[in-house]
Amino acid sequence: MLKKLMFVTIYVSDQDRALAFYTEKLGLEKVADNPGPDGRFLTVAASDRSVQIVLWPGDPGQGPVGVAPGPVFIESDDLRKEFDVLRSRGVRFVEPEPLDYAFGVRATALDPDGNRIELRQPKRG
Repeated sequence: MLKKLMFVTIYVSDQDRALAFYTEKLGLEKVADNPGPDGRFLTVAASDRSVQIVLWPGDPGQGPVGVAPGPVFIESDDLRKEFDVLRSRGVRFVEPEPLDYAFGVRATALDPDGNRIELRQPKRG
């Protein structure tokens, strides 16, 4: 029986640069950093570590902005406050401000390779 999602992968052009972005700017934690025969296995996660993001060398997602959602969705308790903190750290966003939508509040951040990171605050109640 399948139990839970363990990893999602984001392809990055430079693992060290991606690690700095996801830890220093987004505030995630480095979980694994292991060399292996197939490459460096590098992961980051939110504090609950329920799902880890694998930062794997490859062809970054340079798809058209605004068309498809990103490969990673991260939940926030207060996205408007978090947005200001992240923007002060130099995180780039697709939208100038968080947007209300049918399921709560949303914003889309961009990592250094242009990968989309979907930030969401679910509607309460």
